[in-house]
Amino acid sequence: MEFELVHVNVGRMEAPADDPKMSGFMDNLGPMFALAEAAPGFVWRQTDDDPGFEWDAGDSAGALVNISVWASIEELEKFTYSGEHREFVRRRREWFQHMTEAAYALWWVPAGHRPTTAEAEERVRHLRAHGPTPYAFTFKQNFPPGTESPEPGPSENSIPASPLS
Repeated sequence: MEFELVHVNVGRMEAPADDPKMSGFMDNLGPMFALAEAAPGFVWRQTDDDPGFEWDAGDSAGALVNISVWASIEELEKFTYSGEHREFVRRRREWFQHMTEAAYALWWVPAGHRPTTAEAEERVRHLRAHGPTPYAFTFKQNFPPGTESPEPGPSENSIPASPLS
């Protein structure tokens, strides 16, 4: 079976998207997306306006989420930490609050699968609750494709089933 890597990145905005404070970020989204789409290993990115992650906004102006799929962890890491994108990432504190918990998660999916926002939320919650596992991991502590168990078990953020069901 072939696998692809999903990357979700979550940022808590310092101001609403239309605030002048966010213009340096918002004005560069198109060019950054174009760089990603032209990068070796890029497969897909979420383009619909499904904000999700409202539970993660805290006292910020809102959560901004990016979900993409890549052919390999090496290609995603090279894109993320080199060139113009690296310089853009270095400026993140201008636009986003510092997060002490995981701000991104990685996981493997069968080739052709396109993740949903709900799926991304579950992976981030799992990573925050359990640390890196084959179900949700980081660049620093990653796992090879095909090592994830089919069901991660309930995370501490899951809603338990009703005893009446």
